[in-house]
Amino acid sequence: MSTAPVTDRSVDRTVGRLQVRGFPTRRAMAETAAADIAATLRRLLAGQGAVRMVFAAAPSQADTLDALRRAPGIDWSRVTAFHMDEYIGLPSAAPERFAAWLDDQVFTRLPFAAVHRIVPEPDPAAAAARYAALLGEGPLDIVCLGIGVNGHIAFNDPPVADFADPLDVKVVELDEACRQQQVDDACFPTLADVPLRAITLTIPLLLRGRELFCVVPGRSKRDAVAAALTGPIATSCPASILRTHPDCTLYLDPESAPDA
Repeated sequence: MSTAPVTDRSVDRTVGRLQVRGFPTRRAMAETAAADIAATLRRLLAGQGAVRMVFAAAPSQADTLDALRRAPGIDWSRVTAFHMDEYIGLPSAAPERFAAWLDDQVFTRLPFAAVHRIVPEPDPAAAAARYAALLGEGPLDIVCLGIGVNGHIAFNDPPVADFADPLDVKVVELDEACRQQQVDDACFPTLADVPLRAITLTIPLLLRGRELFCVVPGRSKRDAVAAALTGPIATSCPASILRTHPDCTLYLDPESAPDA
């Protein structure tokens, strides 16, 4: 796996400030994204004592996390991990919880300095405030994210997305397109099983991350990617705001890349 510095990443094109990279296969996309994240981790850890990092939980991120786990030369004992959203209303041991998914993928498989999980119970609003306080204890160095079929980033669906949100973490209602995606991704058996509410990091908080890596495979994401790249920068497609970030790279496979 490449250890080239992040500044050597080649890009297919730049849209606004967003760097866009396309790949011939989903595996090539995931491995390159993981190599870039790993190179950034090594560079940051060489120059500072610790790194604070946010992870997305979704099947679309699994290949990248698998490759990142195998990346050599990273002192994970100096990395503090957060995640960006969590359902409200699931049993504490439910495998569908995002913390449980990330535990399986990465949180319990690497020797992090600390892992901060979102625990909605018993009071989701208080839990959001507590998580915001943890996030506010220092800068966020790396944010690994995706884009939903409705253009959401984290659980900032179009009806609740706010580019000037005064909160860093909040309770939200999930829209039906977002909830249906969870069924289509085989995370829940039916729409009725998907929770109606969640806790999410807000868009301003995500954009405060120093370097963002956005991995978006799959045909179901193509329309959202097209809107993010070519539509207005508007909450109708929350991911469109990524075009304003000074250091965000979007990784696409052949199915998610919109037609030129």
